[in-house]
Amino acid sequence: MTYVLSDIHGNMRRFHSILRQIDLKSEDTLYILGDVIDRHPHGIKILREIMAMPNAKMLLGNHEYMMLRAIGEPYDGPEDIRGREPDELLRLWYRNGGDATHHFWKHTRLVVRAEILDYLKSLPLNIDVVVDGTPYKLVHAAALDRYEEYVPEGHDQETQTHFAVWNREASLDYARLDGYTLVFGHTPTCYITMDNPMCIWREGQRIGIDCGAGWPDEQKISWMMPTNGRLACLRLEDMKEFYSEEPGLELI
Repeated sequence: MTYVLSDIHGNMRRFHSILRQIDLKSEDTLYILGDVIDRHPHGIKILREIMAMPNAKMLLGNHEYMMLRAIGEPYDGPEDIRGREPDELLRLWYRNGGDATHHFWKHTRLVVRAEILDYLKSLPLNIDVVVDGTPYKLVHAAALDRYEEYVPEGHDQETQTHFAVWNREASLDYARLDGYTLVFGHTPTCYITMDNPMCIWREGQRIGIDCGAGWPDEQKISWMMPTNGRLACLRLEDMKEFYSEEPGLELI
């Protein structure tokens, strides 16, 4: 079976809730569409857990991208941060919840840091998979196929990497890709539909699966957006949905 989830954001309880429900077998594959770290405190622990899973495959998310730049190990090499002040990059990361990850990182052994950095720098930006004859393009934020069309418009995505991990284009109607069903994270589904709690969003050949796991447990986002967050996972063979917070499911 083929499972897809995204935007864990350091929430170990929600991640393990999903793992218990899907009960991965050796022949299954779990695709994680980036943003494993930040906001909640256990991002590095979850990364190491994913790294040890032979049937888990991960994409680079904008939070991993921010982390690499902030600690001086940019995904695209030294040119990607040339002319950028280290404090500026660190502040950007912290504004997006990176302080929780950085605190743990500073207490991580150097040999483990090196393993994590090698892993993060090896991550792809998009993954193509075919399930039961249906082609899927798995992305964190945007499909690289759209990059050339987007760049001439003069937007601020300077590189393919920045575009793939930051741009919210996948959530927009014109982002369809001929021949593919697009599965994306990054943009919480509460910005597309008002389901409460957040649910996986499906429309035509686009599927959004970020259901707000990065927000606090059992707390609504704000009075302006009265929606509860949770971690979501989708099984592509039959479109079965799994959620970390389900009625009757004990929150442990």
